[in-house]
Amino acid sequence: MNRNHTIMQFFEWHVKADGTHWKYLKENASRLKEIGIDSIWIPPVSKGLSAEDNGYGIYDGYDLGEFNQKGTVRTKYGTKQELLDAISVCREHGLCVFADVVMNHKAGADDTETFQVIEVDPLNRNEEVSEPFEIEGWTKFTFPGRGDKYSEFKWSFEHFNGTDYDARTEKTGVFRILGENKHWNENVDDEFGNYDYLMFANIDYDHPAVIEEMQSWGKWLSDTLQCDGFRLDAIKHINYQFISSFAREIRNHRGEDFYFVGEFWNPELEACRKFLDEIDYQIDLFDVPLHYKLHAASKAGRDFDLTTIFDDTLVQSHPQNAVTFVDNHDTQPDEALESWVDDWFKPSAYSLILLRQDGYPCVFFGDYYGIGGDEPIPGKQEDIERLLFARTHKAYGEQEDYFDHPNTIGWVRRGVEEIEGSGCAVVISNGDEGDKRMYVGEHRAGEIWTDLTLKREERIIIEEDGFAAFPVDGGSVSVWAAAVKTE
Repeated sequence: MNRNHTIMQFFEWHVKADGTHWKYLKENASRLKEIGIDSIWIPPVSKGLSAEDNGYGIYDGYDLGEFNQKGTVRTKYGTKQELLDAISVCREHGLCVFADVVMNHKAGADDTETFQVIEVDPLNRNEEVSEPFEIEGWTKFTFPGRGDKYSEFKWSFEHFNGTDYDARTEKTGVFRILGENKHWNENVDDEFGNYDYLMFANIDYDHPAVIEEMQSWGKWLSDTLQCDGFRLDAIKHINYQFISSFAREIRNHRGEDFYFVGEFWNPELEACRKFLDEIDYQIDLFDVPLHYKLHAASKAGRDFDLTTIFDDTLVQSHPQNAVTFVDNHDTQPDEALESWVDDWFKPSAYSLILLRQDGYPCVFFGDYYGIGGDEPIPGKQEDIERLLFARTHKAYGEQEDYFDHPNTIGWVRRGVEEIEGSGCAVVISNGDEGDKRMYVGEHRAGEIWTDLTLKREERIIIEEDGFAAFPVDGGSVSVWAAAVKTE
């Protein structure tokens, strides 16, 4: 029987910008495998705007820390060789590696060009607020440090459909680039009328040469890294027909097991469902609706009805396509989508993604190792490791929910014969101390169960009828599992 699988997002917004991150991954690979992680999501590997850029301000997709461009050879995370070494060590330890792929825009152009645009209302990109006029835009990418190595393709304004800065007048805005058959792509999220444009120079996925180049780059990147999958950034802003064809092309090139998960940042389940329909379920999605439920629960405390925690979430409606997570680099404090799950609820939130049968859970680097920046936040290594232990060794088999009280919920995993000692009982409270009487099986009668989180010291003896009352502290979670059998 296959063990449970778990991803770790191996970065947060403030990881050190001194080029040591790939080395840090290499050093930690064996430990991550030991604690129950088997897939690593690494940050964008390509050269960004500067040595400090996190990779989302992508400049040259083919520069993985190899060429002297943007004032640096290395990226924020290290050199190309250090990256390849880290991936190699991960794979030696049985860890899959998923690379973060940024395909929506390009940043840090090498020169300006003059072209015609129309300014649009940022809150309704379908509404034009100017006549056509000429700007000097940063849209010419010639990659002088790399030249033609790996690709001869050079980018100019014709390959983009929008930008946000006129160097001639030093004016910012949302400018739609004019040209034959040039418009916002219709196959994108409809927020702000049309959310094709997000930032920088927006890539035009109606342009045949662009489509060909980006498909080619994806194959080159997957081959060069020898990675196991891609995390696709900001896909609600990218033509979903391209996303669909991109996934097909890369899988045809790398094999059917090549994995895709997309960041489709929309809290509405119906929008996520529609997107999955459009791309024919070729990729998984992060469960953004569940993240917002966890955030709301952490803010509301005992006023949140825990029996509704999975309502209108992707993991409930599409469990085979849901990558569940508690927080990430965008939701951490002071970042673009800040919606940080409060500290007291974090262990409970992790139990909700790690110890249930549905979803592919992702642990956040910032929750495990801690967050840097001006106001550092310590990590919760011990709490998360105990839950990962439970996921790796205990959380198997049939699941029965006891979602029958707004402030105290529980569930049981019955275990499987193939994994000795498997099975567990989980209880969460967002109110007072309490307990939940749950059935773990008559064959468990006489077993002693203890709390793997170490929050409770009791030794619970399973009764003859297979039931037991499993206690939990107020505002906490306890995970009960078999210790030893009584005589």
